[in-house]
Formats: sequence, structure tokens, C-alpha cells
Amino acid sequence: MSGTGNDFIIIDHRQPLLAKEEMSGFARAVCRRKFSVGADGLILLENCQQADFCWHFYNADGSEAEMCGNGARCAARFAHSKGIAPAHMSFLTLAGIVRAEIRGTRVKLAMTPPAGLALNREVMLDGVARQVHFLNTGVPHAVCFVNANHGTPVKTWGASIRFHELFQPAGANANFVEVLGPDALHVRTYERGVEDETMACGTGAVASAIIGGMLGLVAAPVKVTTSGGEVLTIHFTLEDAGKIAKVFLEGPAHFIYEGQLSAEAML
Repeated sequence: MSGTGNDFIIIDHRQPLLAKEEMSGFARAVCRRKFSVGADGLILLENCQQADFCWHFYNADGSEAEMCGNGARCAARFAHSKGIAPAHMSFLTLAGIVRAEIRGTRVKLAMTPPAGLALNREVMLDGVARQVHFLNTGVPHAVCFVNANHGTPVKTWGASIRFHELFQPAGANANFVEVLGPDALHVRTYERGVEDETMACGTGAVASAIIGGMLGLVAAPVKVTTSGGEVLTIHFTLEDAGKIAKVFLEGPAHFIYEGQLSAEAML
């Protein structure tokens, strides 16, 4: 499935095929592009007592992630299409319980409460001090505003931010953001686990929109154009004392194909 260009292998794992200790290696194998299926991540859906289902989410490098906004939209639409969950559903992630609503090919997620806000941190990029902001929207995100995003060296700057001492030990995804208007942003994201720019990052779009709102650059709802050219809508409210509330991520989730994996995909 694809969520605004972020692509995922999704498996109905309610009857387990893999032990927990096998999942990371399986993800690394099947997410390899050109040698296997190829994807930004692997999602395994399982039964859950606290919600309609729970998931295991793995990045392409086999690391387990707390949350992924685009992956969550895809998982929600998959679960609804397979009769695993109703159109209004909840599912358990490492970041907490996420609620989703299916609207045709679009999915609206109620995000877990953001945390760890830190504004105006200074990071050296190519010898120039730049202002970087931080917000955890299920996973940790650094946000850097730029003037012309088409020329941003996302891979090199992103790696510098992702491994910067400010964000250790977990590291942070790096979002480079251009303001397009009073309610519009263009966001390019370097993602942990992929270690490169991806076509979209839902939690990164949320972090970018909220920080843009807190800095007075945009007002919600914010339309975020991703690297892949599709648009995510971010809803949120900013309350007194800087409290962030009612955070929603809305966007498309598309089925690409369904098939049977050959054993040779693991070679």
C-alpha cells in the first residue's frame, strides 16, 4: 500500500507466521528494493484486547518504530477492507492507541498527544548555524524552515540532524519546510530507518504544521505538500500555555497490489 508515496508491505498476522524475534530480519529482507518486494516499512496486524487490532511496525532497516502516520492510514484502510475493524476504529501502537476514520480512499487519524516541544535549537549545517525545532508526534521529529525547498540537500543535512547530539540516543527524523502560504507548507523528510528522503512522512507533516502554527507561520488546518506531490491535511488547536490539542492527520491510503511472497524474496 502507499500513503502519499510512503510505501508499506502489510500482512494480516492474526494467525502468526513469524515469531517476534524473526520480524526485524524479515523486514530487512522484504523491504530491499530491486532484490525483494521493496518498501519503506513492514506492518504486521495482530489481534488485540485493548483495541480493534495492534500492529508491529518495522522500518526498512529492521528497526521497530513507535508510530508512522502514513503507515497508520494504510493499516487502518487495510484493516477495514479485510473486515478486521469497523470504519471508526482504534489500534494499538508503541506510541499508544490511535483512532482512525475511513472516508473512502482517505483516512483521518486522531494522533497521540505531541510531546517534548523544543524551539530554536541551533544546529550547524554546512558550516552555517540554523534554527531547528523539535516535537515528538509519535516519533521524534526535528523541523528546519528553509526558503526554497527544491534545492535543500535533504540527505546530507538530514543525516547531520538525525545523528546530532541534541537528539540522541533515539535520533530524530529531519523535516525541511518551506512556507507556501498562510495555511500551506511544502515538507521534505529524511527518515530514520530508511536513512534517506522519503516521498512523505505523516508524523513529520504533523510536526511541521504544529511548529509552523506555534511560530505564527501558518494556521490550521494546514495543507502539507509532500515530496511525492500529494497533499496531507493537518488539523490541530493551540490552547493557552502552549498546549497542543485535537491533532488529526488526514490523507489518502491506496492499495497497490496483493500477492504471494516467494521464498526466493528472502535470499
